[in-house]
Amino acid sequence: MILSLLTHALLGSSFFWNGFVGGLEDTKHGSNQEALGFGIDGERYKTACPDYKHYSVVPHRPLSKGPLALPYQRPSPHCRTFSSSLVEEIIEEISARMEDKDLARIFENAFPNTLDTTVRWHVDSTEKHKRYRDGSWEGAQSFIVTGDINAEWLRDSTNQLAQYQALAKKDKRLETLILGAINTQAEYVIESPYCNAFQPPPPSGEPAVNNGQDDTVHPAYEPSRVFECKYELDSLAHFLALGNQFHNSTGSKAFLNSRWYIALDTILEVLTEQAKPTFNFATGKFEKNEYLFRRMTNRGTETLSLSGIGNPLGAGTGLIRSAFRPSDDATILGFFIPANAMMAVELKRTAELLKSAGKDALAGRLKEQGEIIEKGVWEHGVVTNKIYGEVFAFEVDGYGSSILMDDANLPSLLALPLLGFVDANNKVYRNTRKMILDRAGNPYCLVGKAFSGVGGPHVGLQHAWPMSRLVQAMTSNDDDEIKQVLNNVRDTSRLGLIHESVNVGRVADYTRSWFAWANSVFAQTILDLAARKPHLIFGEGAKPFVIA
Repeated sequence: MILSLLTHALLGSSFFWNGFVGGLEDTKHGSNQEALGFGIDGERYKTACPDYKHYSVVPHRPLSKGPLALPYQRPSPHCRTFSSSLVEEIIEEISARMEDKDLARIFENAFPNTLDTTVRWHVDSTEKHKRYRDGSWEGAQSFIVTGDINAEWLRDSTNQLAQYQALAKKDKRLETLILGAINTQAEYVIESPYCNAFQPPPPSGEPAVNNGQDDTVHPAYEPSRVFECKYELDSLAHFLALGNQFHNSTGSKAFLNSRWYIALDTILEVLTEQAKPTFNFATGKFEKNEYLFRRMTNRGTETLSLSGIGNPLGAGTGLIRSAFRPSDDATILGFFIPANAMMAVELKRTAELLKSAGKDALAGRLKEQGEIIEKGVWEHGVVTNKIYGEVFAFEVDGYGSSILMDDANLPSLLALPLLGFVDANNKVYRNTRKMILDRAGNPYCLVGKAFSGVGGPHVGLQHAWPMSRLVQAMTSNDDDEIKQVLNNVRDTSRLGLIHESVNVGRVADYTRSWFAWANSVFAQTILDLAARKPHLIFGEGAKPFVIA
């Protein structure tokens, strides 16, 4: 009987339909899933778990009690990649308090999605694994994949873990998971600081995967360690952000080890290299950039112009080049403003952390670098538009050219207050926000009969990203605007999960049913509103829900 059940489970998610797993239902939803029992071996059971990439595209019962009847998309407890009792408590409390039971179901699915499905490998500092003479891969380690691709993006994994940071001080397992993520990212940065996505860590024993592309990149990288090598400035800023968030939430400096300091030095080297102009300011001589990227492709956004060099950049701006955007699309003008703003903030935050650790000289260096970049953003990244006034440009080149638009991926111009760069009431930001959310001001502000939001060239001209709408809610103080955003996102999430993008004319046309980063942004939005505007989700007169 047991072998028969395991065999059926291996066939895919259809066996899990109606909330049953191997004939055992989920207790939390009126059944008995937790009691595996009957002598079934837990590890053997896991081998029968369906691939969540397939599981996530099929709706599962029980359905929500709202008018949309949204499915329950969490895998069996025995198929989840990580668990936290504190996370379960928060899911239960917030879901019970939320008036809109369809939004509650999405939160129930989305908040734990990173833990449920993307922790491919995790060891704490006591577990033995392969040791290396250079001291790499020591201590806790965590490999967090983006979802339906078995690779880790520095940016994605930092954002996927963000909603758990505030819980880490109360949950030792979460604290160790995030500490491991910092340690793992440090190894990636040391290995290939110009790369954005990485293969499973060597000691994990997980096989590497091929991205199927034909790329020529300098500096060269090892394909068994790197999944993709697009240089994105925000990836390095996200590494710093992961540690800063962890320290801010827990007070712990446990990640400030020798490998983290090597990673920091590596980042500073990249910033120095990528601050250089295309032509020597004194002589006018062309200076070849340290980073080159060429891909055999028929999509212009997938490779850099001028045989992998990118368009020329001017001198003396204080800004740092980014060859690619957080969408993994190539920049047109290499001074990408959102990433520069984020790097400025995270350098200054890291400086404060290092000063508290007694590293005054290094802290001073980071603070100075952050201030130089910040000044560059304000001096070169703010332009005057005849309709909206002074606004932040999306990209500039240091020669006076600029691109006015925004992309859904984070960091974005819309997200500048969330990054900590400006207050949401700042006049330049308010003008920028108005421009971004106006079809006349942002070519990627997409509006249709089924959905609307900011998109980007990564998916095309008909697909907006729910993530952009969620950022709109978190940067708004207008109740009507926030409610409209929540309803819009809810109505496009028919699988109970947040998609990467949705066709603005037809919600059935979407990309990626399993995209953990987007699910995390939804969870962060609900937690933000639970603390800041509880009446919008809990009802009039409701008390805030705040994670201390």
